[in-house]
Formats: sequence, C-alpha cells, structure tokens
Amino acid sequence: MRPALQKPRFWEFFFRSSMLCSENGIIIKLLALQKKNPNMLPHSPRTGDRQLEVLSLWSRRWASVLSVCMALLWFPGTAGSALNCHKTCICASNIVSCSKMNLTTIPTSLPNYTVVLDLSYNEIVRLRSDWTTEKLPNLHNLLLSHNGLHFLSSEAFVYVKHLRYLDLSSNKLQLLDEYVFEPLVNLEVLLLYNNHISQIDRLAFSTMTHLQKLYLSQNQISRFPVELIKDKFHLEKLSLLDVSSNKIKLLPIDDFQKLPAWIKNGLYFHSNPLLCHCDLYTLLTHWHLRKLNSAVDFKDDYTCVLPGPQKTQVGIFDLSGESMNCSTFKEEDVEAFLGQIQTLGCDTKHRSMVKTWTMPDNVLVTPGSNQTAKVLLDGALQIGPLKVEDSGTYTCFAMSEVLNETIYVVLKVHNFTSQSVGETLNTAYTTLIGCLASVVLVLMYLYLTPCRCFCCPNKGKTRGEDSIHSSMLSVTPTHEDPSLKAELNKHIAFIDSKDLQGQNGKLNPNGDEDDNLDAEAASLMKGKRKKSVAESISSVFSDTPMVV
Repeated sequence: MRPALQKPRFWEFFFRSSMLCSENGIIIKLLALQKKNPNMLPHSPRTGDRQLEVLSLWSRRWASVLSVCMALLWFPGTAGSALNCHKTCICASNIVSCSKMNLTTIPTSLPNYTVVLDLSYNEIVRLRSDWTTEKLPNLHNLLLSHNGLHFLSSEAFVYVKHLRYLDLSSNKLQLLDEYVFEPLVNLEVLLLYNNHISQIDRLAFSTMTHLQKLYLSQNQISRFPVELIKDKFHLEKLSLLDVSSNKIKLLPIDDFQKLPAWIKNGLYFHSNPLLCHCDLYTLLTHWHLRKLNSAVDFKDDYTCVLPGPQKTQVGIFDLSGESMNCSTFKEEDVEAFLGQIQTLGCDTKHRSMVKTWTMPDNVLVTPGSNQTAKVLLDGALQIGPLKVEDSGTYTCFAMSEVLNETIYVVLKVHNFTSQSVGETLNTAYTTLIGCLASVVLVLMYLYLTPCRCFCCPNKGKTRGEDSIHSSMLSVTPTHEDPSLKAELNKHIAFIDSKDLQGQNGKLNPNGDEDDNLDAEAASLMKGKRKKSVAESISSVFSDTPMVV
C-alpha cells in the first residue's frame, strides 16, 4: 500500500538525496582522475600523505554511499512499516494497540496470534485489500473508529474471516456495497454508527448469519432495512438493531407486530422524522406495556411529525390526546371454542430461556401426566381438546442467567363449537326474517282489508243501536229461528245489591222474593232497554249478575 504522502515533503526529500549523491559523485570522479594523473594535484611532502588518506577514506565509503542514494531515490513507503511494539504500538500478549499514533498505514508483520488489534484515532482513510498479506486466524476484534475512513475494499476482510467484533464507527463511510462484509461469516457485533451512510445495499449483510448486534444510528439512512428482519436474507440471530437518529419517515409496522418479543426488545428507531399515525402509537404503547427496553429506555425520544404544512413535532405517546385522538391500546385475551386445540405462546424478551407453565388452579404442567396441556419444544403451551373448564389464567415462568420473566395469558373458552357459530348466526337471521314477515302480514290485515260497511253505513242496524251492547252481554250466539230465540237469547243483567237486601240490610239467601225480583227485572228491561255506552259499560262492573 502506498501512503498518502504530501508532495512538498516528498520533493524536499528527493532534492536533498540528489544533492548528497551528487557531492559524493564529484569526489569519486576526483579519485579516478588522481589515479590516472598523479601530478594533477599539487604534492608536497607535508600534504601528500594527508590527501591520500582523505581519498582512501572516501573510496571506502563509496559503496555504502551509493546504496544509500539508490534507496533514497526509490519511492518511500510502498508498504506499511513493520510493527514496532516499542515505538508505534503497545503489545500486551495477544493484544496490539496502535491507537492515537497518527498512523496513515496499518503496520505490517502482525503476529498471527493477535486477537485484538486497536487502530482507532489515527489517519487511516482507506482500507485496501492488501492492508495485511498474511492470514490472521486468531484475530477476533478489529477497531478502526475515528480514522476518517471513507473507503472499504470489497476484499478488505479476506484474511480476517474469524472476526467477531468490528468497529467502524465515527468515520466518513457513505456507501455499503454488495457483499462488502461477505467474508465475515462469524461476525457477531458490527458498529457503523456516526458515519455518513446514506445507501445500504440489500445484500450487504446477507452472509453474516451469526450477526447479533448491528449499530447504524447517527447516519443519513432514509429507508428502514426491512430485509434484516424478514425475507430469505433476514438475520435469524439478530437481537439488537439500532437505526435511531437517521432520516427514516416510514416503518413497516405490520412486520414489526409479527416479530418475537426478544427482537422487539432490541429494535431502536427513536429520533427519526417519523410521520404520525395511530398504528405507530398502538405499536409503541404495546411495547411499553410489555416493558420492552426499546420503548421504555427512550420513551421521550420517540417523536413524530403531524400532517400539515407546519410540520409540528410531538411525542408519539401523546397521540391519544388532542393531537390525533388515537384509541388507547388494550391487550386482548385469547378466545377459543369447544373441541379446539389451542396453543398459548410465551413471548419473552430474551430468546434462550427455560419456560415452565402452570394451569389456572396453580398446577404445574409436567410431561407424561394425564393433563390436557403439554409444553412444546419452543416453550409454548398446547391445550386441547378444549372444554369450558379450561378457561382461566395460565402463567408462564421464563428463567435465564440474566433475567427472569413472568407472562400471564388469559384463555376464554366459549360454550359452543366454532361450527355452531355459523349455525347460530343462521338461526338468528331466520328468526329475524320471520318476525319481519309477521309484522308485514299484520299491517296488511289491518290496513289493506276492504271495509264491507263503507257503501252502506246504515246496514246492520235493523236491530237497533244497542245491538253491539246487547252482544256484549249475550252469553249465546244469536239464532235466526224466532222460536229458539226466546229460549237461547238470555241476557245477563246487573242490579244493585241494595235491592236484594232483607231486613236489617242483609241479603235474603232463601229466595223468598224471587217472584218480586223477576217482575222488577222485567220492568227494568222494558223501561231501560236503550242505554248510553257509558251506562252499558258501567253495568258490566255491577256487583251481582243475574240471568234473565
């Protein structure tokens, strides 16, 4: 690798080297002439020996001077200087630290047992493919932060395939090309924050199958790299993705909701100019209720821009108020039907945790028991066939070396099967239609039936105006036969109880006055045959009925 030397220094160095070689060349020529013509120089007994001594001294130095001139005239720095653990770097067993040494190139001849190589806070602006010509199989940590680095060769990491930690933060990188990190199949942590990255190829991280933490904050990214969490190139072990403090306006919220909790816990996207939406509010509110670190730790930094020309910036957690009046989030319980086989998930913050379940009656779910529930390999609980008695709160206890977590799942089993739901709806619709049809028929009967007395209003009144009232009091139907009419057309008449009083105002139960009563009743029927409607109705409520 050729270092980026400054031209004034190079030409000054070249001029001095040329002058030195020229001066020595003149002396060498004088020695040659003196050998051919010994009388060319003045000779005296005192100075002759001195001149020969000087010339002999210069002749001995000729070979060394000539080699130095050739080395100085050659372009310096064609490769980095060799590692010097006493001047340029600090070597501590398998750690090589060359931080803050104003290096423009990476030292060569690095020992193959190097595990950590720290080159941060230098002036290494380009990382070419030949920065190391030998494999470093034990190198796990490479630190190149704060170097002003703006170029990465696609073959820069060919000889360091076993890297696990790579720090390229606080540089001037602008673009991540396709397969730029292809050799780093074992990399677990990649730091790219505080750069000028604006474009990321969709395949830039596709081969990093062991990547767990990716830091992309404080860049110029305007598109969320959704390929990292979905599609065929998603990173299965990625547990932390930081894209905060960028220029992202839209997020794939539907894809976020499908992620497991251990990924949501490490998904940071605060301090972005996001567009306000109620779905965004619901998402973050749910995460905050679950106590996810990404929502709890930076709650005040989650802001969005309201629609409108003013571009007002508000807090996302304040959208349920006057800003957009978003509905308050409420986590729903699990509902199921009779006979189903239901699976209850234990969605924990960390991926690898030991999970145990308890039933609603606090009975531990154990393998090989006669219980209807069993714990699956992924920690979920499978219950079935469901019964109404299976309703209740199921508890998942998740344990790990770092964190313990408890998750409650409320299961509600309906007292009917899923197939009967459709049948119930069909029956309800049928009943509703029957009721509507009955109402229509009743209305048709009341309002659309022809009136028979419309053209002849006086018809049917030959028996007098009291025919209606008489029929109300008649206990038998009216017959056309006059001979039977006298026998069957009996009427009920009501008389006042005071007419039946005997002595001292008491009723006479013996029936001694039956003849008098019959006469009185006949006279009443003849004299008071025609009554008003009010009198006829009031007679119904008389005290004592009597058959005439």
